[in-house]
Amino acid sequence: MPKFVQHVPVLPFLSATRVSLLLALTLGACSLDPALAQTGAPVVPTTAPVTAPGSQGTGGILPLVSVGERWPQNTESYTIVVSAQNAGKPLGLEVYSPALNLMDYADGRRGAGYFGDELYKKNEPFETVFTLQGPGGTVVERRYQASREHAWEALLSGGLPAGTYTLQVRSTGDGKNSFALRVASPFALETSDFSVNARDSTQQDLLAARLTVPAAWVGKTLSVSNYDVDGPQEAQTWVVQPSGTRVDLTTSGDGQKVTNAFVVTQSLVGEWQVYLRVLPTTKQYSNAVQYSFRLDNQPVTARVGGFADVAGLKVANLLLVDVVDPQGQPIPGASYSVGSDNVVRPRLPQGYVPVSAAVLEGQGSVTSPTELRVSPGNARLRFVARPPQGSLSVDAVAIYGDTRIPLTNVPFTLGGKTYAAPVTIPLNPGSYPLTAGPIPGASATAAQPGVVADGSTGKVTLEYNVRTEVTLSTAPDVLDACDVTQLTAQAKTDFPYKLPSTLNLNLPVGWTSDYPLQIRGDLSSTAPLRLKVPVRICRSDSAEAVLAPVGVRATGDASVRDPSGANVTRSVQNGARVHLAKSAEALLSQPGTQNGPAQQGYTITLQITSDGTIDNLRILDPLPSGTGGPVLRGPLSVQGPSLANLTPTLDGDSIVLPRILPGTYTVRYTLFTDLPADRVVTTPELGW
Repeated sequence: MPKFVQHVPVLPFLSATRVSLLLALTLGACSLDPALAQTGAPVVPTTAPVTAPGSQGTGGILPLVSVGERWPQNTESYTIVVSAQNAGKPLGLEVYSPALNLMDYADGRRGAGYFGDELYKKNEPFETVFTLQGPGGTVVERRYQASREHAWEALLSGGLPAGTYTLQVRSTGDGKNSFALRVASPFALETSDFSVNARDSTQQDLLAARLTVPAAWVGKTLSVSNYDVDGPQEAQTWVVQPSGTRVDLTTSGDGQKVTNAFVVTQSLVGEWQVYLRVLPTTKQYSNAVQYSFRLDNQPVTARVGGFADVAGLKVANLLLVDVVDPQGQPIPGASYSVGSDNVVRPRLPQGYVPVSAAVLEGQGSVTSPTELRVSPGNARLRFVARPPQGSLSVDAVAIYGDTRIPLTNVPFTLGGKTYAAPVTIPLNPGSYPLTAGPIPGASATAAQPGVVADGSTGKVTLEYNVRTEVTLSTAPDVLDACDVTQLTAQAKTDFPYKLPSTLNLNLPVGWTSDYPLQIRGDLSSTAPLRLKVPVRICRSDSAEAVLAPVGVRATGDASVRDPSGANVTRSVQNGARVHLAKSAEALLSQPGTQNGPAQQGYTITLQITSDGTIDNLRILDPLPSGTGGPVLRGPLSVQGPSLANLTPTLDGDSIVLPRILPGTYTVRYTLFTDLPADRVVTTPELGW
């Protein structure tokens, strides 16, 4: 460490009260209270740790130091780990002598209560900044200009969420500022590289750090380095191993760094203590020294800091901050931050809405529900925030054709819990996936996530597409022309909720009924819809059952037996005999045209068998008669022996074959009529 020999002129004397206080501290009036000491920090068997200013007892704790210039470490960093089980517990982060005390070293001599502060350029400013940062950013920032006293202040009294926090101390200006830090149990200050200030010339053993060596380090190399002790005439430094063995460390020279390496064995597992003793041969009132710890060249941390309550001095700027809900209960995970401008802001869990801010004790002003400006001194503040208040409304509908039918008591899951729609669920703002529960006879459409905003109600509708089935049967399904059969249409579903429905029966031409062809009702798994109708069927065709409003369809067929035929046998010219058989076969309905509606039809077959040659055979085939539409005869077709003249002519109701030879001939044509089948076949006659 450079020799700081420049003296600061004597500043105005302290008040009598302050002098008395410092004299009391110099005489060792403070004691170490283990209940208040930092957990893991050295608890030494002495009535006056060195961090009590001016104390002279044996086995004290070295104060920490921040050097403004000409120092390899421009920022001192200390880690505080807040585990999940310790989240929210009071941190109790306090500092003794956070500002450089201009009265600490004046006119070349140590003042009462000397703590090691030194300023080398009296006309330049000196500032020390304490900054606590964590996962959410800066928690506390305090700036201290040069002062004329050693104060005891609280940096952060309240609790913090779980995480790793870093306290950084940085000084600007030509000088050094000694200070002491402590945290409440069960927390600890840890660091791998740090600076201490040795300022005692009474050959007192001063504890610098404690290092825990676990069994996992066996076989690895532990290195302990010291920097700028300024030679063996200034101080001695050593480690005490778990067995109690003292091992001296090499003393570094002015501006030099030396390292002692230890291969860790099982006997070295446990707590190590690092000490420094200022020798009577020192030429400095105080000496800044840096220590570093490495394991296989990687940084490892040791516990540092700690100080006892300072007798006759009360902690200053003790800030207590409550972050609570409207019922006054602490908000889990909430904390606060303090800026260097003494502005306090709450740190709220995501979604929490600020409600109010108030100064309960001390002096301060409310800027907003999220900001308080507090005056120096002890204060208690309160921030109130409410949890996010939103909700999600979930209902369910059945998609049934073009209708949406509300459903009740429909199960669904959200966030691992099962609910029954319709329901409104209070939730924090956010996006919530939903899974619709199964309903028999329906398939659920994938629901969009529910979106909840603070102060509003989101909505999600669960949609179910219903499955239905329609059947149509005829009994009997084969019958004589214009006989009566029974048609039974049925709609059914496995869906348990009521579905307003209409079942319609559509009959083709030639099918008639005097009964209603429609039924309305509520379709469900326990209540199918049935429509039974007697129908007179005069031709083969299909009926259709249609379920509204979904349009599900089914068909039912019925076949009409062909009409009975007619037979004629005659003896003709030259003694030849001719037999004529007439038959009819129903066709499907012929489509309508622009000239008329659809008609039903029949294929008329005339089969002629002759045992001789006949010229100009005339077949009288009258068309049927009756009320209704016209009766039309389609084109003729003839099949028979190839040598015969097979070009028929139509003469009124007579079909003339110019010449036939012995054999069988078939004449066919289509008869278009809406007459029932039993009236289609007329009796033919033969002539020549």
